[in-house]
Amino acid sequence: MSTAHHQPRPESTTLADLIGSSRESETPDWPDEDFCKRLPKIELHAHLTGSIRRETLGEIWRRRKEQEPDFDLEDPLVAIPPGKVDFDLTTEWSVEHATRQVLRDFESDGVVYLELRTIPRAFDETGLTKEKYITTILSTIRSFQSETMHTRLILAIDRQNTKEEALDTVELAIKYKSEGLVVGVDLCGNPAAGDVRIFREAFKKAKQNDLGITLHFAEIERQPIKDELDILLSFEPQRLGHAIHIERMMSSQSHRAGNTDDRILREIRQRKLCIELCLSCNVYAKMLPNRHGNGNSSFQDHHFKYWWKTDCPVALGTDDVGVFLSDLSNEYYLASTHFRVNKYELWHLVFYSIDAIFADQSEKDRLKSSLLAWGKENNLDVGDDDESVNEIIDHEDEEGENSAEQT
Repeated sequence: MSTAHHQPRPESTTLADLIGSSRESETPDWPDEDFCKRLPKIELHAHLTGSIRRETLGEIWRRRKEQEPDFDLEDPLVAIPPGKVDFDLTTEWSVEHATRQVLRDFESDGVVYLELRTIPRAFDETGLTKEKYITTILSTIRSFQSETMHTRLILAIDRQNTKEEALDTVELAIKYKSEGLVVGVDLCGNPAAGDVRIFREAFKKAKQNDLGITLHFAEIERQPIKDELDILLSFEPQRLGHAIHIERMMSSQSHRAGNTDDRILREIRQRKLCIELCLSCNVYAKMLPNRHGNGNSSFQDHHFKYWWKTDCPVALGTDDVGVFLSDLSNEYYLASTHFRVNKYELWHLVFYSIDAIFADQSEKDRLKSSLLAWGKENNLDVGDDDESVNEIIDHEDEEGENSAEQT
């Protein structure tokens, strides 16, 4: 796992600080890697094909080669260097095998609730249809026996899809929603491509059918069309992925000056949308603003330090653990070491994100009960319910209203 030097926490009067302020007299208890591993975690931003280990890809390749000796694709263990994954699942067996291995990996990492996401895929050469691709994943999830981890599926619309393809994806999600495993739809893909306006009807239909909506949001500095962020927010998402390039809006200088450019930011905060943050992905893929002028950014530059200090729930995720080689435990460890998040605050980060999952209330209740019990067992001074969370949020809302009146 990555290590880092502790950095001073920026001064603030927001949610994270209010949580910590009630424990000012106590010596902070900093989590180590073992704590992060044992912590019951919620994974809300994980792409199926990006979560596959190279070793699993090698197993799939060998099986395909045995069945088709003339199969001319090079062994991924040879062709793909460590740390990079680029491989399609083209058969039912490969989809089932890869999905099962991904589930095992997340379970072994201490994940207690997982929402996998994937774009429905079809391959004419093997006869794999989009629907068969999805039903194979669902049957694998259904048959995966885990005493600790529950899994749900999000179907993703690619930004380069047509309007009709997007509607087909939503129709698939609606069709299999009744089984309780398909819980939402996502918008992902090349952030510089496509016109998101063509997806209005698809997301409207998803909303009408009570599907959760999460969107990859502000991944690049210049959006491909004018007002894209406004358009995406009009789809009424409950969660936003990455939410990186609203940089001017996040600067304290902008807020002090009363800059009106923070309109999008205010809207996100007013709705208290959950922000899905993937630290390793954003740093290693160089998605963060280039503050140093050398094309590089560091974990200390990550906007986690902003979003964590708002009343928006923050859900740490891996994005593509097969690519960036950082499991969810490591993402929590990175957050702790780079942003001075102590054990209680790290636990609270998970607890506060529970209401943002797309599963039903019974699953939320299961997770809250489990997290509360774990917190007590580990001497984290947690209450019997989440009333303390509500009190903190209410207190910050009052402060925000008072501040607005003064300006």
